Amino acid sequence: MSYFFIADTHFGHGNALAFDNRPFKTIEEHDRGLTERWNAAVGPDDEVFILGDISWHNATKTNEILRELNGKKHLIIGNHDKKLLKNRDFQAFFMEITDYKELPYGEKKGIILSHYPIPCFNNHYYGWYHLYGHVHISFEWNMMERVRYEMETLYDKPCRMFNCGAMLDYMDYTPRTLEEILERQKENREVGMN
Repeated sequence: MSYFFIADTHFGHGNALAFDNRPFKTIEEHDRGLTERWNAAVGPDDEVFILGDISWHNATKTNEILRELNGKKHLIIGNHDKKLLKNRDFQAFFMEITDYKELPYGEKKGIILSHYPIPCFNNHYYGWYHLYGHVHISFEWNMMERVRYEMETLYDKPCRMFNCGAMLDYMDYTPRTLEEILERQKENREVGMN
């Protein structure tokens, strides 16, 4: 059993194709592609933490998609999830539904999970991580990356916060483990420096 993380899947959200420059021609292709990648990565006993904005579809269509996705699901509520939360069948797909979570991870460490970035998250000085979504690849993500850079370089303080939005290169529309996120985003940064 492994923990996987992903944010901003935006199933059924046609505007997300253009907004994020997602590499799919239609929303149907998008939804099919995300489902295939999800199920190739996640096994039935794995746990997946969805950090908000799972779907733009109505509850009936969203529930059909959730039924196809492997793993035990947790929902960290995003700004586009509120209408779906009114549906009891939708709620039943999740082991838990919360706005914020502190997930123990390793010895005396953990992961702060929130749809929204929190630059001064709990225990950030003590080796904890923060995974978030919401900001896509926008000026807000650039702001968060700038904050992280300044904390690490100007103030010599650790800032282990990472956007796990589906559209990021290191996520590639696939739920990832923390180790995969760390390794893939590191590789991405190194490629970008060359």
